[in-house]
Amino acid sequence: MTILPIAPRIAVLGSGAWGTALALTLARNGRSVTIWAHSPEAAKEIVDAGENIQFLPGFELPPGITVTGDNAAVASADIIVSVVPSEFLRSTLARLSPHLHAGQIIVSATKGVENVSFLRMTQVIAENTSGLSLPIGALSGPSFAQEVAEGQPTAVTVAFDDPSVASLVQREFSSESLRLYTSTDVIGVELGGALKNVIAIAAGIAAGVGLGYNSSAALITRGIAEITRLAVACGGRRETLAGLSGVGDLVLTCTGTLSRNRTVGVALGEGRKLPEILASLGGKVAEGVHTTRAALGLARQQRIEMPITEQMELILEEGKDPREAIKDLMLRPGKHEH
Repeated sequence: MTILPIAPRIAVLGSGAWGTALALTLARNGRSVTIWAHSPEAAKEIVDAGENIQFLPGFELPPGITVTGDNAAVASADIIVSVVPSEFLRSTLARLSPHLHAGQIIVSATKGVENVSFLRMTQVIAENTSGLSLPIGALSGPSFAQEVAEGQPTAVTVAFDDPSVASLVQREFSSESLRLYTSTDVIGVELGGALKNVIAIAAGIAAGVGLGYNSSAALITRGIAEITRLAVACGGRRETLAGLSGVGDLVLTCTGTLSRNRTVGVALGEGRKLPEILASLGGKVAEGVHTTRAALGLARQQRIEMPITEQMELILEEGKDPREAIKDLMLRPGKHEH
């Protein structure tokens, strides 16, 4: 049984927009929060400015937030929230794992799948903390960092195999602006959050080439169908994908203008090239670009068909014309819907 102190200390790994937004809402709720940045220089830049100018400007950091690049800082945390981009998670854990210890809880809030291994983020964390047997869960749902930082009402899901741990995190993270629902379906929650980014790129492409609401609705609906197929094949539950971390997050990311993945898609649909688009993000990450290949690798392992994701890979990796990809999707052989 996991027991937390009365006032647990929380460390957020990653000083991007989402990590900073989570730290802000936790600090406003009276929690002691440390943001771990990937380097002392990155931490100093935030401390000197009093805000995260690069990734989430306009939000002054309150006194309850400490920002550091010291790896040893994670040792004093009771709850660790990992918001490290998927491509850097394994190398980050190699640096930090010597400072982790029994009694800590790890919450993954990264929405991605690791390339090559095709592992979910909680699996990557488990591999790198195997000697500690720490509770490792996932937090996901429809949540733009900007709106969380503004204190706008947001609802997400936190999932652990052990429901009592999920309830502990729910208690510590919930506030008047952030509502957490609990789940024991870690697989479904993680894959819903990761795979929706790929569909969001597709939704952006549809908008970029000038398609209308009919096309967008069809894309979102068929997107959740292929996300659900893969999640269930991997051991997730169908009902999870009908909730916040599935349909909820997919609708948000496919339709919201704050979505970086949708933004990348719009630019691709308008004819811009991927390297130029990614450079224009100013260091921010569009996880769907990295997740597309990994999602297809996982789908092939499970022998699951993901036609939208397959076309996204051809566009992202081989430069296929988005209009040709859309035509190929429409001309696929007829199917029964369910």
